[in-house]
Amino acid sequence: MTEYTPITEGKVREIYDIGDSLIITATDRISCFDVILNNNVTKKGTVLTQMSAFWFDYTKDILPNHMLSVDVGDMPEFFRQDRFDGNSMMCRKLEMLPVECIVRGYITGSGWESYKKNGTVCGIELPKGLKESEKLPEPIYTPSTKAEIGDHDENISFEQSIEHLEKAYPGRGEEYAAKLRDYTIALYNKCAEYALGKGIIIADTKFEFGLDKEGNIIIGDEMLTPDSSRFWPKEGYEQGRPQPSFDKQFARDWLKSNENHNWTLPQDIVDKTIDKYLQSYELLTGKKL
Repeated sequence: MTEYTPITEGKVREIYDIGDSLIITATDRISCFDVILNNNVTKKGTVLTQMSAFWFDYTKDILPNHMLSVDVGDMPEFFRQDRFDGNSMMCRKLEMLPVECIVRGYITGSGWESYKKNGTVCGIELPKGLKESEKLPEPIYTPSTKAEIGDHDENISFEQSIEHLEKAYPGRGEEYAAKLRDYTIALYNKCAEYALGKGIIIADTKFEFGLDKEGNIIIGDEMLTPDSSRFWPKEGYEQGRPQPSFDKQFARDWLKSNENHNWTLPQDIVDKTIDKYLQSYELLTGKKL
């Protein structure tokens, strides 16, 4: 049996090269504020992989994605171990584009902080008098650069995203930037409407795109998971205050209010976090893991 070792390890993911495709495994690690915590959150990797698979399937009419299979039976023998089952996705190889594509449908988090200061989010002027957690008149696209592990991503304007892409792909910057923006908003609109019908508000999310061998833009990485999005329960939603969430906000909030945490969560916060992840998966897909 051929043994494989990861070619890259991210905060949460491990990527294996199996020749003509990749296997991306979502581990049970959890990161907050760009730091990997000392806890593992059991089943979290499976939720991330299966939820991405659900959304990739749901949006393939908008644009293709990198998913080939989430069945370890389709993967080399090495991956038919328990530790890969359910949390691994075999994917097409893409050349990832150097921009994170963030879309905000509601005003919250760092966007809210910025709006309170000067009425803008990432340089985009918004209507006066918005309340915290309010739905925006239209979703806004606020790209960022991708940081190395340990660094923070940097918000950039749409114009800066053109420059950023132009550097990497001379003559294509404007075209790629416009396509990324349009795909991001189209994906968000379709999925946010679906999620609302299942009782979940998608406040914001980020997508990552790459180019396939033919130079087509394809969606890669993960998609609309509690790690890459803010999910709020529709029930009890009320503008003018922060919302409870289905994501790792639980963990973030605990870390913020406990200074001597040493990047370790108490078990009850870990349990609450995975309960939220599982609940969001079941609401959105109608299935139990």
